[in-house]
Amino acid sequence: MIPYKHEPFSDFSLDENKNALSKGFETVKKDFGSEYPLIINGERILTDKKLESYNPAKKSEIIGDMSQAGEKEALQAMDAAKETFKEWRKSSFEFRSDVLFKAAAIVRKRKFEFTALLVKEAGKPWKEADADTAEAIDFLEYYARQNLELKDGRKVESRPGEYNRFNYIPLGVGLVISPWNFAFAIMAGTTAAALVTGNTVLLKPSSKASVIAYKFMEVLEEAGMPNGVVNFIPGSSREIGDLLVEHKDTAFVSFTGSRDVGVNIYEKAAIVQDGQVNLKRVIAEMGGKDTIVVDSSADLELAAGAIVKSAFAFSGQKCSACSRVIALDDIHDELLEKVVEKTKELTIGDPEADIYMGPVIDDASVKKIEKYIEIGKEEGKLEVGGTIDNETGHFVNPTVFSGLKHDDRLMQEEIFGPVVGFAKASNFTEAIEFANDTDYGLTGAVITKNREHIEEARRDFMVGNLYFNRDCTGAIVGYHPFGGFKMSGTDSKAGGPDYLQLHMQGKTTSEML
Repeated sequence: MIPYKHEPFSDFSLDENKNALSKGFETVKKDFGSEYPLIINGERILTDKKLESYNPAKKSEIIGDMSQAGEKEALQAMDAAKETFKEWRKSSFEFRSDVLFKAAAIVRKRKFEFTALLVKEAGKPWKEADADTAEAIDFLEYYARQNLELKDGRKVESRPGEYNRFNYIPLGVGLVISPWNFAFAIMAGTTAAALVTGNTVLLKPSSKASVIAYKFMEVLEEAGMPNGVVNFIPGSSREIGDLLVEHKDTAFVSFTGSRDVGVNIYEKAAIVQDGQVNLKRVIAEMGGKDTIVVDSSADLELAAGAIVKSAFAFSGQKCSACSRVIALDDIHDELLEKVVEKTKELTIGDPEADIYMGPVIDDASVKKIEKYIEIGKEEGKLEVGGTIDNETGHFVNPTVFSGLKHDDRLMQEEIFGPVVGFAKASNFTEAIEFANDTDYGLTGAVITKNREHIEEARRDFMVGNLYFNRDCTGAIVGYHPFGGFKMSGTDSKAGGPDYLQLHMQGKTTSEML
């Protein structure tokens, strides 16, 4: 097989890519305002209850009206998934991988269309949307390849007179609950991992960006996925989410989202229901409060660039985004000055134009960020930003606070917006202690030229993804397996070599000869 290489990012300094994206916008705008159905066992079902998906940069622009599943449709989807599983589990590893390979090829041909839809529905700037689409392709390709490596199981020993085998088999029906911030990549990746391993899926995408999930369903169907393997059921967590998490026939839950929701799912999934015959697995990625540590030996220009990119790309709406900087005393002020200068240079606006920062996702996000800006003003010093324009779209200007203690609220609680705080440490060991002193442990970065500090951080900085001398965001499928410690989730390592096994169980067979 050809060695795996991740999907390249588009260079938007080239006119051909700009023109291709422009055509992508023309394509997706033709469907704006359309009604979208559920898909259960291949059947399109329009429901009376619908939810508008709108452009967060231009609130008056409706992307689509998405039908919402209620209890009736959720249980119908469960029945379809259970029935389909009886045959899908018997399908060959090769067939299932071929569906993903074909899906990846389809998305690659329509790359700029999907990128344009991400700009419009999720408010992503060009580069961020392009990276989201590329990552979706990567997940499809990577998991298809990983699945083929598992088809013959793992080697076990056999004694004279017996033949032993260890193979992987699927779990059953999986509930996939995907987020809005990587509306394509994470949604496609979590769905693909579940289906390629022989499970059937109930896909409940985020209500804030569900049109792109519907478009992905069309891709899977075109790629040859049989009816009922993935059932598309957008709907409220309150009405159908808990119902399906608790359902006796749900074999596993794959969730990406907030800590509070993730903990609630973990608790509910642990309760054995009447008639339930398997303990449910939970695969959860639940956010972060990510720190960049900068020591006295660091290249401060590199450090400032890494901080600004990590904190403000996609308006800080990444679980891996930098929201804390711990800098050693002697370089703190110079580093802060450089970050403030770079922050002031950022452009913000409607991302249909090539700007650096677009909107945050909705009114609730604006209100939450606004609350933390006020907290920051009480706890520290506002250096830049702190302003909001929520008229036409949900815009929050990039914001930097200094003078914070590492255990202030602004440095402890996940904001999920373009806000970063600075605190000082007297030495490197203290800086790592401060960095670790949060409930989360997803990503982190250390900017240093000191080899001893690198090794100390490698040993003691308790995060699932640690980066040296670069930003703390931008994990690449197959290169940087992604998942965190502590309250950041189950450290499931998406895009890594052991992720698919979380969706399977091992079966040992022993034959006497």
